[in-house]
Amino acid sequence: MNINSLTTPCFLLNLDILEGNIKNFQRLADEAETQLWPMLKTHKSTEITRMQVEAGATGVLTGTIDEAEAVVEKSGVKKVMLAYPVLGKANIERIIQLKKKAEVYIALDGKEGAREISQALGSDEIKYLLILDSGLGRFGVEADNVVSAVKIIDSYKNLKFSGICTHTGQVYGVLGKEEVGSIIEMEVSSTEMAVENLKKSNYQCDIVATGTTPTFSEAIKSPYITASRPGNYVFCDAIQVALGAATVEECSLTVMATIVSHPTENLFILDCGSKCLGLDKGAHGSSLIEGFGTVKGHPELLITGLSEEVAKVKINGQTNLKIGSKIEIIPNHSCSAANMTSYMIGYRDKKIERLIEVDIRGNSKKPKIY
Repeated sequence: MNINSLTTPCFLLNLDILEGNIKNFQRLADEAETQLWPMLKTHKSTEITRMQVEAGATGVLTGTIDEAEAVVEKSGVKKVMLAYPVLGKANIERIIQLKKKAEVYIALDGKEGAREISQALGSDEIKYLLILDSGLGRFGVEADNVVSAVKIIDSYKNLKFSGICTHTGQVYGVLGKEEVGSIIEMEVSSTEMAVENLKKSNYQCDIVATGTTPTFSEAIKSPYITASRPGNYVFCDAIQVALGAATVEECSLTVMATIVSHPTENLFILDCGSKCLGLDKGAHGSSLIEGFGTVKGHPELLITGLSEEVAKVKINGQTNLKIGSKIEIIPNHSCSAANMTSYMIGYRDKKIERLIEVDIRGNSKKPKIY
């Protein structure tokens, strides 16, 4: 079956590009002798997780407890990191149960969260990574304060320090490609400073984890960084292209839509909208992209507006498209787009091969109701 015979809108996944991205990042990590712990929030798919693990990923990073439980149960993963602090009695209990099935690393950045988790653990133990703030200004402590933070958490004997982790998400808000280098410098320098400060106080970091897709290839060259945790690299998107971190040819996820109306000379209407492409321009707002997605092969088209189920497309100059034509759109932010669907249609050379489920989205794990 050819992809052009599909109904629209639909989510397409070029399997050759997907597999190439996975292999390329794993190769770069191996060459740098850096562990790869992919962030699963990008694809939320146990099948793609298996592909990453089979390629050589050491473990995985998850954004939710649902993701952590699902990959352990379905994908054969034995090592899991939680990206964010997990608090609340019910949430902590799930992590305690998960620890019986896999090696789990939680993330902490303060005394209050540590106290609650320690109390819930009782005589049990768990490993943790201290979150380092390397400029994003979200979670974490600055490099000058890592020692005092670890000393405070050390008072809870069942919390075992394993290292540090950081995420330079501010790279997605830079004003130009040339600024990416300064973010990498910040990522590396703050990490190195934190490790040295800890070393001086006799704290050994078994894991030093950083990582975003745009900073990955350069940051892993630091001898201090032992693990990298990129996520978007499996799909890439218009933001990665704008940052110079990927090419259009490396974008594996697209949304296929049909032109359903041509109301004026310079306007097309598509049968996909914000519930496929999303309205955002990246988690931290990128001014480097224009419109709400990139139409592959048609630079004369600009997606200027989205309703929930339709899109307005401005026609700049001549086009060979007409009502009924199908187009592929690279989302601005593939992580958000993939979360809009329950499955992606995997294909090679326009021939459909299989469906890939997006099976660990938010609330995919149904709670027990007593």
